[in-house]
Amino acid sequence: MKKKILLLTTGGTIASHNTEKGLVPLLEAEDLMKYLPSVRQKCDLEALNLFSLDSTNMTYKEWLAIAAAIEENYDRYDGFVICHGTDTMAYTAAALSYLIQNSPKPIVLTGSQRPLEMEITDASMNLRDSIIYAMDEKSNGVSLVFGGKIIAGTRAKKTRSMSYDAFSSINYPQLAVMRGEHLVRYIPPEHYTEPVRFYREWNPRVFLLKLTPGIEPAVLEDIFQRYDGIIVESFGTGGIPDSLLDEFSRLMKRYENSRKAVVMTTQVTYEGSNLGIYEVGRRIKDEFQILEAREMNLEAVLTKLMWILGRNPENFNEIRDAFYQRINFDIFI
Repeated sequence: MKKKILLLTTGGTIASHNTEKGLVPLLEAEDLMKYLPSVRQKCDLEALNLFSLDSTNMTYKEWLAIAAAIEENYDRYDGFVICHGTDTMAYTAAALSYLIQNSPKPIVLTGSQRPLEMEITDASMNLRDSIIYAMDEKSNGVSLVFGGKIIAGTRAKKTRSMSYDAFSSINYPQLAVMRGEHLVRYIPPEHYTEPVRFYREWNPRVFLLKLTPGIEPAVLEDIFQRYDGIIVESFGTGGIPDSLLDEFSRLMKRYENSRKAVVMTTQVTYEGSNLGIYEVGRRIKDEFQILEAREMNLEAVLTKLMWILGRNPENFNEIRDAFYQRINFDIFI
């Protein structure tokens, strides 16, 4: 029996048409399906248009809408392929990893660097690979398929702005690769012991503070006041510079019982953070309740914190336990 796959469209370059004002996502799901005659012979492919956005305009509201559409159609299909713009696709892949957990059915995100309707494009291959991966009996969970790579939804990052090889798997091996139409797995699929679970709670009040040399401490007051979660993207293995330390310490003490969460991460793409190495990191690690991103992607840290805070945790211990819970390969245990 043929696998039944649902193709969901959200816009992006893959569905774009060249206009006088530049590329605009105008193609709908039915248009995309016309370019897939060989794949449509191998599976029962149906389509659902969600929205037509440049992924620059993607927000947490669209993440929730995508998850809701999959939940509504979950029992009717064997797998799901989401066409998405490349610029924020890694964020959406991470968000869906937390909104849809323990899925025995594959949920695949893909897109392209050039529109599908162009004569020379990567769109056809990425769509084909995604559908083939979604048809495989062993595929499950949320993943991103692009340029022949299959990447866990929490480990993907766009590392090239224009090349076809746009995405990399950060601090974790690729799950698999496509060799033509053949799937070669490197990492065994997750084995889920609990049923699929969909989450609808989300707290978008999370701020990313990127440190720069000489940053003024005055910026901290407003950030701590306005946001429930703060991600500090520091230098190297992580730490707070002397110029920020007094103000950072004052605000951490003021809000220590407010259920705010502060996560330290690094601006360095590979190998992660470790606050215990240098004095600038250890002095805050020893004094305050701070989470460490370790080797997690920024995209995963941001969306995981939104998911955790959306569940209204009662205290820091509950936040910490959830943050260090391994979900879809996002963190080493």
